[in-house]
Amino acid sequence: MKHMRMLLVPVLWAALSLPALADKIPLAQLSNYLNGLTTAQSEFTQINGDGSISTGTFYIKRPGRARFEYNPPDANLVMAGGGQVAIFDSKSDAPPEQYPLARTPLNLILARNVDLGRAKMVVGHSSDATTTAVTAQDPEHPEYGTIKMVFTGNPVELRQWVITDDSGSQTTVILGDLKKGGDLRASLFSITAETNKRMR
Repeated sequence: MKHMRMLLVPVLWAALSLPALADKIPLAQLSNYLNGLTTAQSEFTQINGDGSISTGTFYIKRPGRARFEYNPPDANLVMAGGGQVAIFDSKSDAPPEQYPLARTPLNLILARNVDLGRAKMVVGHSSDATTTAVTAQDPEHPEYGTIKMVFTGNPVELRQWVITDDSGSQTTVILGDLKKGGDLRASLFSITAETNKRMR
């Protein structure tokens, strides 16, 4: 479950060259940004609930698809696609553990239409003069956990998120520079194709 917790993940914040002051970015603007984030990739650093740190490469193809490739010695893989989240253990030949994407806070980023203005979705919206933080939950199922997204402005950019899952465990993901746009092949997000490849 370690990798489920890290996906579903208060924080070692990388030093960034940021403006001295920044207004709180409106929810509508953040929704538009997320909805426009169709494909992107980035290096990432992950801080797990037990304090361990992992690094890797993150890919996203909205709606509904994401891929976390972890660097050695971890070398595991977490994938969202087809409405599921799959966790592949590099040390096992067994099929991946799978969970419904809709039951994870990550679904709030990967939804077809992100609307942070929806009633009872946002439970926190603040600014610390350099970043804007938004904490969101599924209004229908707050028990699934929350995702706290941190953005910088001018232009708006997603910098990190902290996922608190249904057990209360937190995982933080800090993104490098997002490379947006371009075509990401469908097989990157195919749980079936990845399973078949590993079972050969």
